[in-house]
Amino acid sequence: MTTIAPSQMPASGDLRPTHPAYRVTAVRVLRSEWAKLWSLRSTWITLGLALLFLVGFGLIAAYQFKSRMTSGRPMDRDFASASTLSLSLFGTNFAQLALGVLGVLVAAGEYSTGMIRSTLAAVPRRLPVLWSKAAVYGLIALVLGTVGVFAVFVADSGVLSGTRVAMTLSDAGVVRGLLGAGLYLALVGVIGVALGALLRSVAGGIAVLVATLMLVPGLTSLLPSSWQSHLSPYLPSHAGEAMFALHHDSTTLSPTVGLAVFLGWMVLALGAAAVRLVRTDA
Repeated sequence: MTTIAPSQMPASGDLRPTHPAYRVTAVRVLRSEWAKLWSLRSTWITLGLALLFLVGFGLIAAYQFKSRMTSGRPMDRDFASASTLSLSLFGTNFAQLALGVLGVLVAAGEYSTGMIRSTLAAVPRRLPVLWSKAAVYGLIALVLGTVGVFAVFVADSGVLSGTRVAMTLSDAGVVRGLLGAGLYLALVGVIGVALGALLRSVAGGIAVLVATLMLVPGLTSLLPSSWQSHLSPYLPSHAGEAMFALHHDSTTLSPTVGLAVFLGWMVLALGAAAVRLVRTDA
């Protein structure tokens, strides 16, 4: 006859966890979001497109301007008051869409796949997830945007050397404008993250982003002129343009005020996303 020895149960004082205890810290949440972001193929593709738009359209604008100057053809209205800085930033409007769309995907993509449940189970307090997504992607967009605008400006300076619009980095307002453009692109990316977390829909987030940056400014032309002069400068796209514009007049905001207004829009979007993240289930 065989006997089964009773299992040895540890004394209550000897109980130890079978797995190491992990604490949720800000650094670990940031590392998690960093790893998730770079694991997506869409991240590499969209960031590459944003850089291509910045550099490609900036170079095309510079070569087009120089071609018209040397051939004596009349300048288009877009080129009438052009400078090396404005020509270098010609691709900003296209790059902002790529970076904004990727920002939406960073947040809303997890809701589409259902991965957000695992993320929130690992980080029960929820809000650190939103802050980490915004911080990680905002930093990446800032680096890419800043490097891109400086690179295209240096290239355009060579193309336009000897023309009436020739500029260098030492000219007044150039470095401020380039840094402002890089910061603007980063903030657009953060707003994209906020819209993705708020709407939890890739299509919905992209639609609102495009409407805010491109459609709404055009619709303001339907308003009475007195309304336009008071409302238009404070729209997100126009406030953002004031951050990197070389010249300003009475109808535009100063770079500092433009930055403050655009930061206000970003805080509003992030605040709305934070409220929904805390109050509603995934």
